[in-house]
Amino acid sequence: MLKKILFLLLPALLLAGCAAGRPQIVLETEKLALGDVVNGEIIVRDVTVYNRGAADLTVAAVSTSCGCTSATLEPMTIPAGGSGVLHIEFDSGAHGPALTGELLRQVFIASDDPERPEVVLEIEAEILPPVGP
Repeated sequence: MLKKILFLLLPALLLAGCAAGRPQIVLETEKLALGDVVNGEIIVRDVTVYNRGAADLTVAAVSTSCGCTSATLEPMTIPAGGSGVLHIEFDSGAHGPALTGELLRQVFIASDDPERPEVVLEIEAEILPPVGP
């Protein structure tokens, strides 16, 4: 009976041991609601990126869905239990003064987290007409 129990538990213990040595990416938030933004404003935000795993998290790339949004991460390798800063800049006037209304953009982070190789941060804004002269 003891052999049977050990036989059943051994794979679970091995998997748990393997998982413990993996990185795990966690974002402070996965949605930034900027609210009302006047066309032409540049909005800057920082979001903390955590590594809740037991191995270094290596970020291969940070990209965005549109040229109106830029994002950088420092550092690109986050130690186990550590954190980094995702710096985001959104230029609401990048598409010209005629753009108004709801806007949704994304920041994509590709890493070596085996459970979440890509995480997405969504940015929402309501673009208002530019202020006249």
